[in-house]
Amino acid sequence: MTYTLPALLYGPKMISRKKGLFLLFLAFSTGTLLLRQSAHLSWFPKSPSFSCGPLLTSSRPKHTAVAFLKTHKTASTTVQNLLFRFAERHNVTVALPHHACDHQFCYPRNFSARFVHPYTLPPRVIASHLRFNHEELHRLMPNDTVYITILREPVAMFESLFSYYNQYCPAFKRVPNGSMEAFLDNPYHYYRPHEKFAMYAHNTLVYDLGGDPEHNPEDPSYLPRFIRQVEGIFSLVMLAEYFDESLVLLRHLLAWDLEDILYVKLNMRSPESKLNITSARVAAQIRVWNALDAGLYDHFNATFWRKLSQVGQDCVRKEVEALHQACDRLAHHCFGGQPQLRPATQIKNKELRPWQPSAKVDIVGYDLPGSGPPSDELCLKLVMPEVQYSRYLLRKQSMKNRRRSAAHRSIPPRGLLRPPRHPIPKVA
Repeated sequence: MTYTLPALLYGPKMISRKKGLFLLFLAFSTGTLLLRQSAHLSWFPKSPSFSCGPLLTSSRPKHTAVAFLKTHKTASTTVQNLLFRFAERHNVTVALPHHACDHQFCYPRNFSARFVHPYTLPPRVIASHLRFNHEELHRLMPNDTVYITILREPVAMFESLFSYYNQYCPAFKRVPNGSMEAFLDNPYHYYRPHEKFAMYAHNTLVYDLGGDPEHNPEDPSYLPRFIRQVEGIFSLVMLAEYFDESLVLLRHLLAWDLEDILYVKLNMRSPESKLNITSARVAAQIRVWNALDAGLYDHFNATFWRKLSQVGQDCVRKEVEALHQACDRLAHHCFGGQPQLRPATQIKNKELRPWQPSAKVDIVGYDLPGSGPPSDELCLKLVMPEVQYSRYLLRKQSMKNRRRSAAHRSIPPRGLLRPPRHPIPKVA
């Protein structure tokens, strides 16, 4: 009889016993994994069974290189959270700001690759606030990057900017009694274009996209030229007013699954922190004051509906309905029902308390059931505010980077005792 090396060492009976134990362990592990997966899939939605429109190709792999221009007060924090969660699930590196820039890329300065933390290089996703600079982003991101952004109707957006940044923007702080009507009656009495945070008061969308918010709107060539530049770079311009339809287009563009676009609304103000605009005169004044933003939004509002038509209105409607149902199932899993918005002071878990811009504005958030840290990481990330999530990702990616560096240093390359250390770039 011929024995293999293990049989020579342990004998045939010992080998048979070891095989049996191994198979038992394998069966137990597989069963446990299937039970966990079954529990997960029992509520976790799959992509719709229907597939329509020329934009979606089911055989395409998911696209993971995304640059999201996070504009202000446009539901962009909800999109950012969605992208952060996608990046984590697919082990994709997210570009995050250097410590000197806080949780934004040194906004309102023009974006520079120097603002990116070195432990988050090279990235495939970028989604934090920045002022758009295509040359620098192109230098940072891979060649297959898809550029997306989101806009909001200028009247609703300006109301949100005015109340949210009333203690930051000097133009708003000067207005007696915080009256938006008083500001709009004579905006140049309060507004100074070169002051810090002036961009929150005038054509903020154009500023975020890297344009000139002070350009004369009567110039017939400027805005069409600027729009052509935006169209030449951005594959998708979403609209806050049609958020779910925008996510359907995003899913088609990137070949993602339905589970990749689930969300709850984040960074919302309490009803008491909102200013009611009931006057048509005030709405008209806002659009005149932000004429460049208004023209930009009107153009992409029209192109948005053309994109929806290409997919098919019935298809979009069915996908939106499937998205609503999936988000409801996720909410039931995480909250036991529809999530209840709470003031920050009532949220027990400090990691879920949203940042408050001032004492005059109440940003509400969510708490998860239970008094201690939630065991369900998906639910925790779903409602985690921007600042905390950015810090968490930076810690996670820094640890990964350090482990990689330590492994690299343990095997010195030829001709070197240790690989050279690269200094952390200083932010000018």
